[in-house]
Amino acid sequence: MFIGHFALAYAAERVEPDVSVGTSMAAAQLCDLLWPWLLLAGVEKVSIVPGDTAFTPLRFDSYPISHSLVTVIGWGALFGGVHWWRKRRLRAAALLAALVVSHWVLDFVTHRPDLPLAPWSQTKVGLGLWNSMPATLTIEIAMYAAGVWLYLGGTRALDAIGRWGATSLALVLFLIYLASSLGPPPPSWRAVALSAAPMLLLPLWGGWADRHRATAR
Repeated sequence: MFIGHFALAYAAERVEPDVSVGTSMAAAQLCDLLWPWLLLAGVEKVSIVPGDTAFTPLRFDSYPISHSLVTVIGWGALFGGVHWWRKRRLRAAALLAALVVSHWVLDFVTHRPDLPLAPWSQTKVGLGLWNSMPATLTIEIAMYAAGVWLYLGGTRALDAIGRWGATSLALVLFLIYLASSLGPPPPSWRAVALSAAPMLLLPLWGGWADRHRATAR
């Protein structure tokens, strides 16, 4: 899942308006922000296998640090703990920790059984929504539309950056999603890692635009 994670980040604005949507995006996508760097370091592995699932040609051979349930819970505790240490906002910290863990939950729904429960465990799980392209597109696009609607409806632009920065990011995320899901398979695992590494910029973009928006009254 890709834009489904961003959908929850957008929707989180209604729960905790004082948390920047950029911070929420970083939390919801933390696993995938770490993943390409772990691939490039040779710690985790992915293969290009067209037909492995109907939705993606990526076969996730090993990603125990970025995507096992135990480590994701640890990443969530760390992310939420850092926020509490800096801001002393317990509710916001708990929300951000939950967003980190929600990544594994959504991946559990979409992936075939390739998600490890722990780095040392051989048990892998996944419900396999990705085996159906129509179901995946329908559910994820609906989630994303709802999340963007909640965010844009719950905030108002203070200036042109707040208006066009936020809407252009929402559009770019959707176009990335369509390109990755409907486009040709990538040429190599390294191309996957190098193309995913700049995802770090997306939460920064979200935070920049969010600073030019305010809670709607």
